[in-house]
Amino acid sequence: MKLSTRSRYGLKAVIDLAIAYGTGPVSLPVLAGSQGISEGYLEQLLRELKKGDVVDTVRGSQGGYELTCDPAELSVQRVLNLLEGSTTIVDCVGTLHHNCTSACSCSARPLFLKLQTRINDVLECTTIRELADDYLQQKARGIPSKNICDQKSSC
Repeated sequence: MKLSTRSRYGLKAVIDLAIAYGTGPVSLPVLAGSQGISEGYLEQLLRELKKGDVVDTVRGSQGGYELTCDPAELSVQRVLNLLEGSTTIVDCVGTLHHNCTSACSCSARPLFLKLQTRINDVLECTTIRELADDYLQQKARGIPSKNICDQKSSC
């Protein structure tokens, strides 16, 4: 499975919003700047996430985007499904109808099913909070830990 740039940038934006969770909205220019992508492209991704009730917008001079739920309750699977539509590795193992006429006799299908099950398990069991915490730890390498504690309320 190869994730599109749409999913990679959208997931990173959701992680940035998870880091800021509870501190107020994050402006589009700040989010786009941290990703190094255009505001227009990121806005398209955030619009899809808003339709899926993952992010919300706050209007005004201090407005921006914020998560609609606790990042510890938000799975990576949910975010990727909104951005990709599906995370199946091949059509014949997805829940959508497929046009594979040899699904019942395909010698590789059992492998595809095992892979898909493992991928689904990882994506469903991994939360955005876990990714945000891992990212903060990664950033902390080489940075004095007190700086990270200033950013995180649970130190």
